[in-house]
Amino acid sequence: MTAPLAPPCPAPTTVGNSPRARLASIDVVRGVIMVIMALDHTRDFFGIPGQNPVDLTTASAPLFLTRWITFFCAPVFFLLTGAAAYLSLARRGPGGLSRYLLSRGLWLIVLDVVVVRCLGYQFNFDFRVTLLLVLWALGWAMIALAGLSRLPATVTAALGVVMIVGHNLLDGVQSASPIWAILHAPGFVVNTPAHVVFAAYPLIPWIGVTAVGFGLGQIYRWDDERRRAYLLRLGMALIVAFVVIRGINVYGDPSPWSSMPTAGFTVLAFLNVTKYPPSLLFLLMTLGPALFFLGAVDRHTPRLLRPANVIGKVPLFYYVLHFALIHMLAVATCLVRYGSAHWMFESPDLANYPFTPPPGWGYPLPVVYGVWAGVVLAMYPLCAWFAALKRRRGDTWLSYV
Repeated sequence: MTAPLAPPCPAPTTVGNSPRARLASIDVVRGVIMVIMALDHTRDFFGIPGQNPVDLTTASAPLFLTRWITFFCAPVFFLLTGAAAYLSLARRGPGGLSRYLLSRGLWLIVLDVVVVRCLGYQFNFDFRVTLLLVLWALGWAMIALAGLSRLPATVTAALGVVMIVGHNLLDGVQSASPIWAILHAPGFVVNTPAHVVFAAYPLIPWIGVTAVGFGLGQIYRWDDERRRAYLLRLGMALIVAFVVIRGINVYGDPSPWSSMPTAGFTVLAFLNVTKYPPSLLFLLMTLGPALFFLGAVDRHTPRLLRPANVIGKVPLFYYVLHFALIHMLAVATCLVRYGSAHWMFESPDLANYPFTPPPGWGYPLPVVYGVWAGVVLAMYPLCAWFAALKRRRGDTWLSYV
């Protein structure tokens, strides 16, 4: 399951020459990613159970691409979390930023393992099964950044690059240690007959992406044209690096690609890189186009993307509510179809997470896309209302939602 994050959305007025336009571009990119992210979560609840979208021996091309497009979500949000933290440095100061990152990070961890888990993912308070997902990892990344932000931004970014580039050197290490599951390879933190806790988002590479984002925030002190040119060049450079390193097929991902029966599926195999944990190639593949897109919308917000700008201002609000909405729609569908919905409140083991599929449950991709569109349309007015509320009021608690 893909679960994106909700980075802080500071709006300093002393950064660069046109801060409003630049921060609008960040919100636009974040909003687009939030919209895409909802597609994967809709597929989790309404798709056909048991399908592995990245197993190219069984998955169709549309199913793979439906999953692949959502690969961009988590890396972009971790990157923008770091950038947003840097942008708020002028307003909060080093000490204030560290305290904010620490408190918000702790809040996101609680939110992930208690609030969103019970009221979004599972609709129950049965803690037999708990997955440590993206908000949990984002929370720890912010806590790590609370310390790293006291270093020069360039040093923080360099440490992040080392974590991203070097962590695949550890792929050959096999360990069942809970610490290893938390830091590098997805695995069980707790695995007993009574309780299962599974870490799906190991921390090392995600902290690295956040640290790189913090360093990237420096470019928002540059003049407009220099910044745009840098984003476009850097994005293209990462895309080229992905193609070259993936083509060499030696390092950067634990799963090498190979030729498939058709040219089209060979291309998909080339793109089929590892998200858990995010490999070097996964991050090059996703962050390259994201940076290019960030540069492309830096000058102005296209009319078509203005709704994404609204959603991007309130990512955590969107994240929590959209999960609950998708799950409620699944409950309603189950009631209509079966006359009962108890399956939607049951997650007794890891194989039945976040719910137990009823007999014959699941719908083809056109239905999934239709439900997804409805979810996004329903979320927009709620996001517009909450964004307006945050704009009118300066309550401290609003910066945590």
